[in-house]
Amino acid sequence: MSTSSIPGPARSRSAAPTPDPHPWGRYVALGDSFTEGFGDPEPRSPGGVRGWADRVAEELSVNHGDFAYANLAVRGRLLQQIIDDQVGPAIELRPDLVTLSAGGNDIVFRGADPDKLAERLDPVIGRLSDTGATVVLFTGPDWGNIPVFSRIRGKVAIFNEDLRTIAARHDGVVADLWTLRQLTDPRMWDPDRLHFSPLGHHTIAAMVLETLNVSHTLKPLEPKVLPTGTWRQARSNDLVWAREYLFPWVLRRVRQRPATLGLTAKRPEPGPVFGPGLPHGPLPAGPDR
Repeated sequence: MSTSSIPGPARSRSAAPTPDPHPWGRYVALGDSFTEGFGDPEPRSPGGVRGWADRVAEELSVNHGDFAYANLAVRGRLLQQIIDDQVGPAIELRPDLVTLSAGGNDIVFRGADPDKLAERLDPVIGRLSDTGATVVLFTGPDWGNIPVFSRIRGKVAIFNEDLRTIAARHDGVVADLWTLRQLTDPRMWDPDRLHFSPLGHHTIAAMVLETLNVSHTLKPLEPKVLPTGTWRQARSNDLVWAREYLFPWVLRRVRQRPATLGLTAKRPEPGPVFGPGLPHGPLPAGPDR
């Protein structure tokens, strides 16, 4: 689905009291530590981190009672590992919205050739797009002012152009970190200068929603905290989650194969954004949800 054909309200940078309806019901995020949410710690979130993808899913879930979200991203993964380990499982989950950020670790830590990375990524995006899902790709940020990382600026720029070509070829959508000038603010970055801070993840989430033409309640420079809800609502949501998502997930794993050793995705199955152990939030009737 191309950017111009995405249904939804006109793009606006002003926060709306309540997000408008959108066409997506099942969102799957793929990638590495960026998508997993590193730099945005939250003890109540799966894996102890929140991140831009969780924040996007939180907004998309408002007024969509059956909205489901999975996050298959795992820290440190290279492009080929993401292709091998995440793309197939993602397609099996039948999402209608997919975000994929990959290749950054290859360029930053392996000095990989951006054109060769793009050659491997191109058919993968075609495969995801062929499912009918809206596919969102991320350009790399501009590290031009950061010592050490500034020397890979040229490679990142080349890879970004390759990504735009891939997105155009497969009717994808580009979430453009390179042109998101708010990221030049040091407050947007984690102290390691590689990952984003909570404010950075919040800012990126707003950009992604605006790229998708979805109005939202995220205000500039004001990261939204996780909402809280009543005990009764939390227990009710837990029971629905367990019946519709947890038990089927357990049965599939018992029947198919033992759990994979090592690092695993924090949200391997689509489920409610606010599941067990998470705040559930009151009904989205007002601006303070």
